[in-house]
Amino acid sequence: MPKLKTKSSTKSRFRLTASGKVRMQPAKKSHYLMRKSKKMKRQHRGTEIMSKADSRIVRRFMPYG
Repeated sequence: MPKLKTKSSTKSRFRLTASGKVRMQPAKKSHYLMRKSKKMKRQHRGTEIMSKADSRIVRRFMPYG
């Protein structure tokens, strides 16, 4: 059986934790920041763990983790 390919976009956008959960950067933090609230900008700092349902989709795109 041939090797499975990883989706190129998932390489840079997601990382796996040691326990297999998917870490992601929250959305809406790249531009037009002056119209977004301080609270939103503060809460979207750093990375967060993706929900179980969404992480199933991402895990399918990166077969070798």
